[in-house]
Amino acid sequence: MKRRVFLKNTAAISAFTILKPGTVFSYKANSAIQMGIIGCGGRGTAVISSISANTNTNIIAMADLFEDKLQTATPVYNNLNKTKGFPDIDQSAIYRNSKAYMRLLENKNVDAVLISSPAYTHPGFLEAAVMAGKHVYCEKPVSPDAAGCKRIIETGQKLSGKQSLVIGFQIRYASAYVELVNRIQRGDIGTLISVQLYYFSSGTPIHPFSNVSNDEFRIRNHYHFRALSGGILLDQGIHMLDVCNWALKGHAVKAIGNGSMKGGPDVGDTYNNYEVIYEYPGNINVTIHSTQVGPSFGDVCCRFVGTKGVAEAHYSGGV
Repeated sequence: MKRRVFLKNTAAISAFTILKPGTVFSYKANSAIQMGIIGCGGRGTAVISSISANTNTNIIAMADLFEDKLQTATPVYNNLNKTKGFPDIDQSAIYRNSKAYMRLLENKNVDAVLISSPAYTHPGFLEAAVMAGKHVYCEKPVSPDAAGCKRIIETGQKLSGKQSLVIGFQIRYASAYVELVNRIQRGDIGTLISVQLYYFSSGTPIHPFSNVSNDEFRIRNHYHFRALSGGILLDQGIHMLDVCNWALKGHAVKAIGNGSMKGGPDVGDTYNNYEVIYEYPGNINVTIHSTQVGPSFGDVCCRFVGTKGVAEAHYSGGV
């Protein structure tokens, strides 16, 4: 490089490096995704922590029904921002009560929103987020009932083409699972005969709260109430069913199943164990078995049986 060019370039570099740190950080903040989160409990905090760690995301707003959830989550989110060189969340962008989600969506600075509230809220919250022009990552299930699922489909059809809407089936982006499905679909294990799915999880504790209304108790323990969460088939088993639908390029046409609350807490109405047999197009039988009991997490697996071999994927044992 010629000397005059070198001096010109280094002068430009020097001009940048002597900028105040706050100015440099503002450039980074301006290029970051300005993120809001609706539902600041354990699941939402885990997901947004991963988002912050792996992307240029600035958490600028948060909303929850309960004050204690906000108080617990605020220092965690501020620390995530601090690690990235971003400021704390402004107190005016911390929204409380039943209308908190609407106030967050009205915040013009929010580019995208993570919806991690209980499943019964998803149809309304997601529809409002789309109408507000936000990009959305919404946890599964989209709804605990068929009416809510249809509402989500209608919401998706209203997208402008400039918005991103993603539901939490992130297994489809795991490279090992992508390879597994590719090999199954190209016929490496021959003609599919059957599929075996299971999801063995630890139990979900009851959170005792005294001097609260019945509604608040149910919301705080929503996993134990079918109308609020859909139960463990939708909360957990749905991941393996999604892998099955993906690999088989279809959906079940028949189903028969059973379950019970045996061995679980005497609260709510969701099963803590179940077995379902599905019939898929092409006379492919699929079984799914799940338990949600005890102190330890077990294993999660989908196993595809073909005429030439077997393909299987585990959460804990690889693909």
